[in-house]
Amino acid sequence: MHQPQLSHLAATDPDLAGLVEAEATRQHDKIRLIASENYVSPAVLEATGSVLTNKYSEGYPGKRYYEGQQVVDPIEELAQERARALFGVPHANVQPYSGSPANLAVHLAFMRPGDTFLSLELAHGGHLTHGSPVSISGKWLRPVHYGVGRETGRIDMDEVRDLARKERPKVIFCGGTAIPRTIDFPAFAEIARETGAVLVADIAHIAGLIVGGAHPSPAGHADVITTTTHKTLRGPRGAMIMTTEEHATAIDKAIFPGLQGGPHNHTTAAIAVALKEAARPDFRTYAHQVVANAEALAGALTARGFDLVSGGTDNHLILIDLTNKNIGGKPAAKALDLAGIELNFNTVPFDPRKPWSPSGIRIGTAAVTTRGLTEEHMASVAEWMDQAVAAAEDGPALERIAGEVRDLMGGFSMPGWAPVR
Repeated sequence: MHQPQLSHLAATDPDLAGLVEAEATRQHDKIRLIASENYVSPAVLEATGSVLTNKYSEGYPGKRYYEGQQVVDPIEELAQERARALFGVPHANVQPYSGSPANLAVHLAFMRPGDTFLSLELAHGGHLTHGSPVSISGKWLRPVHYGVGRETGRIDMDEVRDLARKERPKVIFCGGTAIPRTIDFPAFAEIARETGAVLVADIAHIAGLIVGGAHPSPAGHADVITTTTHKTLRGPRGAMIMTTEEHATAIDKAIFPGLQGGPHNHTTAAIAVALKEAARPDFRTYAHQVVANAEALAGALTARGFDLVSGGTDNHLILIDLTNKNIGGKPAAKALDLAGIELNFNTVPFDPRKPWSPSGIRIGTAAVTTRGLTEEHMASVAEWMDQAVAAAEDGPALERIAGEVRDLMGGFSMPGWAPVR
């Protein structure tokens, strides 16, 4: 049963209600290890599904293009205030629809077509909006990429400095989508200052760890910080951009009117709720448990012969090269899904295989930690992963594992939904 209940949806559209119920059951029964996913609280769900979705609010508080903003303005100001306090920043824009528009706003604010920027190579853990050739950021701008060391799997800061001195980029991005190690924000800031670049920290994956004290913060080092509001932060599917006062106007204009129209007020409200939840002491406990679980899972996987990029993890994320297991990332991910373990196939640094059929898989511990799993459960998760990869074409074996996974997860409540007994 959902919290809040979906009685009106069930009456109006039973087909769709059935699909939503099926998805809730799936989320409840599986070990969800997709590093960008989590579970939100019933309060976040309620805000996301509220009557705020009825209101249109182009502009910013006090400067709207539509009337009737007496309630919406305080909601957005509350979200801004909580973001500033939680992250320790002077300015926060809570309107980006998702992480990609947030990063595109950075490009629009500080660059023009053909300008050079520096970022982590996608195949080494960067993001599409950091200059991939299939993204508008790679088509309209001139990205130059740094990477990780072949032996260490870690960002080579000497390479970053050398490239920045040579290329003199307008913007330097640090952060990405598959970085299992701590990002050295002070070192990036030093390079940006030396070369006159705007430093942008993309903390979409680690925002919750940062506010929970489980990862260093870019505040005070980066000129601009972009983040999604889900993943480790446990909010709705939205984004924020936080800046120094110097860059606040440029970023705000890039979001509106540069890229977007009216903000999604129901999402803004849910962001405010998630930020309030993230300011509580129990969220700090959660953030540290996420890292403890990842470290325990990394150790258990290593003991079973899995090859972890960089040798382990400092955060919620683990990147695994399956080459020594004689299986590609995609068939492994499909088999693991059948075994009740949800993750994604992923490229690894220096991957000889194509992106659609890469050598690796990516996992994260944010969602399982929200469900209540701790270090003591990580050996079982690793064992099931090992068995499923070895039995990738053995349907009955995968079914058996899925049953064992269901039995385990049935003992841990899921925020916002519970099975009908």
